[in-house]
Amino acid sequence: MTQPLRYAINVSLDGCVHHEAGLPPDAESMAFWTDELRRSDTLLYGRVTYELMQGAWRRPASGQWPDWMDPSEVAFAEVMDPMRRVVASTTLDAVDWNAELLHGDLVDAVRRLKGQPGRGISLGGVRLPVALAATGLIDEYTFVVHPVIAGRGPRLLDGVELTLELIERREFRSGVTVQRYRPTS
Repeated sequence: MTQPLRYAINVSLDGCVHHEAGLPPDAESMAFWTDELRRSDTLLYGRVTYELMQGAWRRPASGQWPDWMDPSEVAFAEVMDPMRRVVASTTLDAVDWNAELLHGDLVDAVRRLKGQPGRGISLGGVRLPVALAATGLIDEYTFVVHPVIAGRGPRLLDGVELTLELIERREFRSGVTVQRYRPTS
């Protein structure tokens, strides 16, 4: 039995996925993302996403979360900070923050990772999911769609052809919708 690989990302109505596109996080969306993290015990990122998340959500050396964080952001950070991370990178020589580098062929390494015991693997980022979606390794896709036209930035799964089956849909008060899918083949 393999553990599921789940890809989840914020996306604008026009398919942009850069981290600045979308509505500012609110308590409802942060609670969703905190619960989403709890579904897995491993995070799989590429270098860019790893560094972005580390800069935003790693517990500071002081041990105290910054004053700018509201309670929903602290709750998210408390779940994310201790999680295991696996980083796919050809440019990093070392990682920390409970992280290890993925070695060898990407597809083979992710297959081995999925074969390890666990509740699931949470996949983030833009480029890494494109490489994995094309191989059929992603078991679930969650798109958190913001009612915003970004007009710029990387596109969601650009160049990948998939047919997906809707398995869940939720709406937030902000107008954001969560759409969860499974590949049909």
